[in-house]
Amino acid sequence: MKKNIILKIEKEAKKYFKGADGCHDFSHIERVRNLALRIGKKEKADLFVLEIAALLHDIKKKEEMKFKGLICHAEHGAKAARKILDKYNLDKKTIENIVHSIEAHRYRNNIFPNTIEAKALFDADKLDSIGAVGIGRDFLFAGEIGAKFHDPNVNIKKTKEYSKDDTAYREFLVKLSKIKSQIITKEGKRIAKERHGYMVEFFNRLNKEVNGIL
Repeated sequence: MKKNIILKIEKEAKKYFKGADGCHDFSHIERVRNLALRIGKKEKADLFVLEIAALLHDIKKKEEMKFKGLICHAEHGAKAARKILDKYNLDKKTIENIVHSIEAHRYRNNIFPNTIEAKALFDADKLDSIGAVGIGRDFLFAGEIGAKFHDPNVNIKKTKEYSKDDTAYREFLVKLSKIKSQIITKEGKRIAKERHGYMVEFFNRLNKEVNGIL
């Protein structure tokens, strides 16, 4: 029964990612789902709630990207997810947990994850932004918005998001380097430590190569 519901919701979720950019396509959802379930098993979360929340957490991300961040995909996504969930005769507690997990997965909307499922989803989503995958997504996004390849001397106070100066390195300095400190769960912290270290080593080397030191 639960497996069938998950399969149906997965099929419905995929519709929202048609034409999505490479940073926020359905492969991101699959990675977050895998990470969330890995963390959830360690933290003894409700994996049914967690898997559905992971599948639906970014269904309004394409809309947010279209408006260059002027709307909150977590807030809009939670509302859209509630409408989807109403079709499956789930109990109120389950629905509210899923909706809360989606609302709380975005750091900047100031809604703190209050359930273990919300915490696991929050961590999984952030972890997909760092490490080797994070670096790959970072450069992919910079290319999509037409940013320059690299600037080892970028001034983060004078440059802006979605501009030619919004390089992968700027994104690392402004956001990605801070993610490790935002992670909540024990398992998430362990993963974040290793992924963070990899990014630091990568950008240190990139700066040396660009400057002709290596």
